Amino acid sequence: MKTTLDEMQAFIAVIDAGSITAAAEQLDQTTSGVSRALARLEEKLGTTLLTRTTRRLRLTEEGEAFLEQSRAIVASVEAAEEQIAARRERPSGRLRVDAAMPFVLHVIAPLVAGYRARYPEVALELNSSERYIDLLERRTDVAIRIGPLADSTLHARPLAHSRLRVLASPVYLQQHGVPKNLARLHEHALLGFNEPDSLNHWPLRDEDGTLLHVRPALAVSSGETLRRLALEGVGIVCLSDFMTERDREAGTLVEVLPKQTVEVRQPIHAVYYRNTAVSARITSFLDYLAQAMVNAPFAR
Repeated sequence: MKTTLDEMQAFIAVIDAGSITAAAEQLDQTTSGVSRALARLEEKLGTTLLTRTTRRLRLTEEGEAFLEQSRAIVASVEAAEEQIAARRERPSGRLRVDAAMPFVLHVIAPLVAGYRARYPEVALELNSSERYIDLLERRTDVAIRIGPLADSTLHARPLAHSRLRVLASPVYLQQHGVPKNLARLHEHALLGFNEPDSLNHWPLRDEDGTLLHVRPALAVSSGETLRRLALEGVGIVCLSDFMTERDREAGTLVEVLPKQTVEVRQPIHAVYYRNTAVSARITSFLDYLAQAMVNAPFAR
């Protein structure tokens, strides 16, 4: 578009104020600046909008037609700005969130009712991916990622940390015995992930002092599947507190080798594209989630 909004606003101000001088005062500009804006506008349009005399300004026929359209355009822009300002105060619109299924089930899902009650105009959409996704390709506004982050063009907001523990069901331990050391641990059915392999580093020190790397007897793609297998007494697992806190409180999962376990905490981040201004709906969700996680037992 050749014509600028500033030029339209200057044109409207001159008509409403009755003179270039009065319009300049209204716009907090110089008289020469407003005059030049009008001259540029007429040059771009290739027509005369105003006839000027020493006493008054008069709209030409073309000027009257352009004034009507200019008022509509400026009003539309102002309405859009007001709408965005209102959204900052009262978030609205669709918010697409992606996270691994265990995090959705154990952390996000219990918070949804409270979030929707506070922000009823946000249409929340939850998706689950065990792998990292392309936010643009999947049309995702924000993703929750657990573990160390690779270098990225995404903005990352830290939310909390969650500790890793080695766990098994009492039924499994009754049937197969409680391992007393690492050597005995290797005699058991150790369950882990098929990918990424970094998730098979458990918070136990190997003989060389590094974290124990486990080659799973049974490998799966989902932490929630591992949790279910452990609850069913299939074997020993290593999982994060955010998904096993209630199981340990209920006694359906118990810690294995707790004295030999070193404290390893997985960082939890929210990631989204580096926009100059983060939408109110993203901010509202992340603030709500972060506040809830501060008070969560697993994050202490």
